[in-house]
Amino acid sequence: MNAMRTPLRLGCRRAFGSILRASLLAAIVALSPLTAAAKDNELSKEDQACLKCHDKPGLEKKLGDGTALSLHISTQAYLDSMHAATSCADCHADIDDKTHGKTPAQYKSRRELSLSMRDSCRDCHKKKFTQYEDSVHAAVQKAGSNRAPLCSDCHEPHTQKSVKASKPAEAAPCARCHDEIHKAYSNDVHGQLRAAKGKDAPGCADCHRSHEVQAASLGDTLRDTCLACHKDAAAQHRDWLPNTQLHFDAISCAACHAPQAARRVNLRLYDGLSGSQVREKVGVPQFESRALAADSARVGLDERALWSLLNEFNRDSSQGKVVLRGRLEVSSGADAHRLTRKQEALRDCRACHQAGAAAFQSVSMTVVGPDGRPLRHGVQKEVLSSPLSVQSVRGFYALGATRIQLLDQLLLLVVLGSIAGPLLHMTIKW
Repeated sequence: MNAMRTPLRLGCRRAFGSILRASLLAAIVALSPLTAAAKDNELSKEDQACLKCHDKPGLEKKLGDGTALSLHISTQAYLDSMHAATSCADCHADIDDKTHGKTPAQYKSRRELSLSMRDSCRDCHKKKFTQYEDSVHAAVQKAGSNRAPLCSDCHEPHTQKSVKASKPAEAAPCARCHDEIHKAYSNDVHGQLRAAKGKDAPGCADCHRSHEVQAASLGDTLRDTCLACHKDAAAQHRDWLPNTQLHFDAISCAACHAPQAARRVNLRLYDGLSGSQVREKVGVPQFESRALAADSARVGLDERALWSLLNEFNRDSSQGKVVLRGRLEVSSGADAHRLTRKQEALRDCRACHQAGAAAFQSVSMTVVGPDGRPLRHGVQKEVLSSPLSVQSVRGFYALGATRIQLLDQLLLLVVLGSIAGPLLHMTIKW
């Protein structure tokens, strides 16, 4: 009798469990609208009143320049955004309830509106705002550019999701202004890896930062960023590349890892004491005026003009330590984003170390402009092989390509002298 009761009890328990699970599932489904309603109820009465009007597709207002500004804000998209806990009045405190929606637009354009809203961003994002203020984007904006990105150009305030969420490369706001560069990136090794692996591959902000963006051709920030990810790069290069550190200092990564790119030699003015690049003073365009004065024929600075220009900058320096540092780099931003797999990178020493190497046919001199972007002036390629330029371009001498014949002759005399001296001494003694 007990044997018959056991299966019966097990069957009853299983049936009861199935009924319980079905009941719970039905309850969850039935309560889901209530859950959504509860989420909506997180909004204050004031915010609900705002969204009651603004959650109407097609709602817009004409600005002073005649363009239409969309005023539609999806309630659900707002609740799903990073600003869901922020009240409408926190950012729009200047709005008067009595006149709101009844007066003509006070802004002439979208950009004027974006500029007026920046203080609202600053109130909550002080650190990020400070970083932006020190960036090349802010410098260009202060110089009067109407294209320099503002907060709302990259971040849609009413629907902004977490930046930590993985997004396809096409969704990067950088592509709106840097279209050619973005197309090159999409097809290079990093862009293809991002398409395959998403966030695990580097995007724009991983190399250039999001807010503290600096001109890519200035300083060594990008090289250091490459080495931060490719930690074993130095060790791998030492296996086959002589004077590895010297190459890392004098050659940009893209110069070898974008083998089809055009290259140039960039002579950069540095303050030898602080180790920072010389920056053009705002309102005092010394570099451009001096370079043009030294190169009156507009054919590029020769070795004498370069030496004279360097001396002028040293006279301005209290310590007289302004120096030129050469770097081999690619000629355009798009080329810098056409990186290949490491197996396809340039490893032929003759590409640089032979007379007439293509990489040394284009030479320029650079300082940092007032807006943070590089200011360039052309330099004659013969400067790299002139004995008069030895002091000017010290630290950048590629054996074979920038060969100075006089130095080779002097070296030969030294070698012959070191051999002939002992022989002469021995002959006299004998």
